[in-house]
Amino acid sequence: MSSQPFALPQTTPGVFITFEGIDGAGKTTHMDTLERLLQSQGREVVRTREPGGTPLAEKLRALFLHDAMDPLTETLLVFAARRDHLTQVILPALARGAWVMCDRFTDATFAYQGGGRGFDLQILGTLEGWVQERHQPDLTFLFDLPPAVAASRLAAARQPDRFEAQDTAFFERVRQAYLRRREQQPERFALIQADASPEAVAEQILHIVQAKGWA
Repeated sequence: MSSQPFALPQTTPGVFITFEGIDGAGKTTHMDTLERLLQSQGREVVRTREPGGTPLAEKLRALFLHDAMDPLTETLLVFAARRDHLTQVILPALARGAWVMCDRFTDATFAYQGGGRGFDLQILGTLEGWVQERHQPDLTFLFDLPPAVAASRLAAARQPDRFEAQDTAFFERVRQAYLRRREQQPERFALIQADASPEAVAEQILHIVQAKGWA
């Protein structure tokens, strides 16, 4: 049996867009809007999420969100789910020319496990390289807003999971980690002021999509 690792294809004709931000930032509403826009132009849209997106990854998601574990276990679990998600859903969709819209990806791991939990960023970078083999989104919308605003939105929306139940200080660390990630890769990120009205947020997204010639 060959000892060579499975290699993911390095080029794809599709477009990979991710939506990031602390819990309560309002990503879902605006994913709905962009999905309808792209579909109205006759594009195939594959909408997915992390952790999750495949039967195996969804099982891992349930453990990740509800079972207590240390930061290393969290990190290994989410990267295992990501590998399955990439190989089974994301890359096959991109290879046939689809537009993939994903609610969270690796930036969330750097933000929540790296920033929120204080997990070693060098180890995260190593795992990112192993699992993704240089694959990154073409565009990442980063929904930024103060944690206190996000917390008030969540309180009115649903019962929190073990991440959503963290305190404001945790989410401020997550927010700052997201912003540092954007500073490191500014060409990929589009910063969205998510504490604006829904109409203003939608206008920000449309402007970015139009500037790229996608609408």
